[in-house]
Amino acid sequence: MILEAAMLQVKEGMIEEFERVFRQASEIISSMKGYISHELQRCIEVEGKYLLLVKWETLEDHTVGFRESKEYQEWKKLLHHFYDPFPTVEHFDQIRL
Repeated sequence: MILEAAMLQVKEGMIEEFERVFRQASEIISSMKGYISHELQRCIEVEGKYLLLVKWETLEDHTVGFRESKEYQEWKKLLHHFYDPFPTVEHFDQIRL
């Protein structure tokens, strides 16, 4: 399992619209091959800051399967105009303790 983590900074005045549209976009990502789950967390200290966590079966399910799909183009169209700056996305592999 791979954890995708993205820190999202939503432009001022767009928070309510972003959360509404993100609910719609959630249907897109959750339909993708290799998708396990996702959650969106709102920062308490910084207005407009969110943490998106997505669990994928493999790295390629995100970087190739999702990012190179027609569904990703719809995801981009729905969400990318909300961000400033554009988010950095990182991937993590769980350490078994």
